Amino acid sequence: MKKNATPHASRRAFLAGAAASPLLATAPVHAQSKADASDKAIEPMGICFEGWPYPGPIKFLALDHGEPTRMAYMDFPAADGLAKNRAVMLLHGKNFDSSYWTDTIAFLRRAGFRVIVPDQIGFNKSSKPIRTYSFTDLVANTLALADGLGLRTFDVIGHSTGGMLAVHLAAKHPARVRNLVLEDPIGLVDYRDHIPPQTLATLEKAEAAYDEASYRAFVARYFVSLPAAQYEAFVTSRMRLALSGDYPRYLRVVALTYQMIYNEPIRKLFGALKPPTLLLTGAQDKATPFLAYASAEAKKRIPPLAQAARDVAAAHPAIRHVEFPGVGHVPHLEAPKDFERETLAFLGT
Repeated sequence: MKKNATPHASRRAFLAGAAASPLLATAPVHAQSKADASDKAIEPMGICFEGWPYPGPIKFLALDHGEPTRMAYMDFPAADGLAKNRAVMLLHGKNFDSSYWTDTIAFLRRAGFRVIVPDQIGFNKSSKPIRTYSFTDLVANTLALADGLGLRTFDVIGHSTGGMLAVHLAAKHPARVRNLVLEDPIGLVDYRDHIPPQTLATLEKAEAAYDEASYRAFVARYFVSLPAAQYEAFVTSRMRLALSGDYPRYLRVVALTYQMIYNEPIRKLFGALKPPTLLLTGAQDKATPFLAYASAEAKKRIPPLAQAARDVAAAHPAIRHVEFPGVGHVPHLEAPKDFERETLAFLGT
């Protein structure tokens, strides 16, 4: 499949990244030529991404988590005169804020969909309580948002960790999900079979170890052909977060959510999926969470994401699997036209 690696101008305006970690390791890539911007003054940013540009107005849903907790979200109507009376929920990845959905929001609206874009509790513009995180709670929060917006059923597109959440949601509440689109979901391998559990202190230390150069190198590994300038905003947001007075809290929440990923893989849930499911993956996606903590022998046994997706598709032939050649972990950024075509065809536009 031919990819389109030219990013749209609208995405350039809002592309941004939240925290990332060596926990989500990939195979090494050739170093991208990029000047170290350490001499450039950047402004601190609060750990709820205060002031970070999003493609639409932010609203908040109050949730009861034993302390004041608010879930940020955007709610976009379909383009004028094109409404289908259908809604799509976009579920972000762990290391990405919801501004990276900008072009996806646009094409879905043009196709007549209402588009709901939540930031999960613990991520991006939402509250970050210090607590044990679980996909059960994230599913409940997502359904509370849907209920509050009057959505009995909706389509779901989930990327990376958002794909994990989407599988938990669809497997446990199949009557709520019309169609399920999974974009490079992690959790296709049960990491507990290969990698020992890690303490919060270890996970926090790994996250805190990033400087600008190492984080830029990490982000580059997500992509095969996306120009470096188009993912620099991921680096900027991460460096600004590190200057926040609440940065220690941010590091703890990152560690807590990584433990959720480790403890709740989705591989065995695919057999319970009832909604029609489309699995979209980059053929060169080598992302493997927690790989840095695996032994040399375990690293040989753990399939990279692209191969794990092939294994899932082979085991569950009812799932439609589309692989994008020459693409990494984020097809909707690296091959936007192909992603749009496959998604809209599957959703029945």
